[in-house]
Amino acid sequence: MPLCTLHLVALHPTHSNAQQSFFSALKSANLSPLVLSRVLRWIILPSTFSTEHLLARNIHWDFLVILPGADALPASLQPLIQHTWSITAGVPSRLTQDFEVKNSRLLQPEPGSVPQLNNDALEVKQTTSSAQNLELSAELKDWIRTFSTTDTPEAKGAVSMFNLLSFRPDKKSSYLEYGKAFASSIGTSHGGNAKIVGSVTHINGTARAKEANGEGWDEIALAHYPSILHFADMLVDKEYQSVNHKYRVPALRDTAILMTSEVGLEGWREGEKARL
Repeated sequence: MPLCTLHLVALHPTHSNAQQSFFSALKSANLSPLVLSRVLRWIILPSTFSTEHLLARNIHWDFLVILPGADALPASLQPLIQHTWSITAGVPSRLTQDFEVKNSRLLQPEPGSVPQLNNDALEVKQTTSSAQNLELSAELKDWIRTFSTTDTPEAKGAVSMFNLLSFRPDKKSSYLEYGKAFASSIGTSHGGNAKIVGSVTHINGTARAKEANGEGWDEIALAHYPSILHFADMLVDKEYQSVNHKYRVPALRDTAILMTSEVGLEGWREGEKARL
C-alpha cells in the first residue's frame, strides 16, 4: 500500500511575500504534491491527541501539502516555515492511481454533475452549541454565512475536509458502517467524496504510538465537497445526522477536522501568481 505524508505548514508571518516564496520553493524542489490546499479554519478541534502540536500558541496553519512517500519537507523550504506537523498513512493504490485526473474533475466539475442543495442550511433555526459532533453550530452557521458571500474563489468553489480519526477499542467496525453510508448515500447525495483515506503509520516521522500518552491517530481522510454550502447542507440533513450519531460519534475516541481549499492555487506549478 503506497504511503502518503500530509504536511501542515505555518509560514513565518514576518517573511516578505512568504506564500509566493513558498510556491517558488516547492517548484524549485521539484516536488509534485497530490494536494496543495489553503487552510481555512478548524471545524472540529482535537481534544486528546496532538493538541500541543496542532493548537498551541494559537498556530495559524497556512497550507496542507500531501506528498507521495514518507519524506520530510526538503530543507530548502525550512527558512520559510514557522511550524510544521506531519502524518504519514498507507493509502490504497486505487485512490492514488490517476489522482490528478480524478481530482481535477472534482475541482472543475462538468455542468450538471454537482448535486443541487436540498436545504437552506443557513436559514435553519435549530443549531447546536458546538460543532464537535459534526453538527451545524450557531457559530459555524454564522461563519459560513459570512464566508460564502465573500468575493473569493474558495467561497464559491470546492472545499476539502482534512480528518484525523482515533477509534475507541473495538469500534472501528462502527465507523466503517458510517463510511459505507457516506459513500453510498448520505455523503454522495451532497457531493461528498472521500478523495484520500489511509491508515496512519508515522506522526512527525516517528512510528505511530499506541500507548495512552502517544498521539494515537488511527486514520486520516480528505473529504471533498463541491462547496461549503454543500457541506452545511449535509450537516442539517436528518438522515445524515441519524447515521452520524448511530455509527460515527460512538466510534471515535478523538477526531479533528480542518477545512481547506485547493481552489485558487491551481496555477502554482506553472508559476502563475496565485491569489494571496
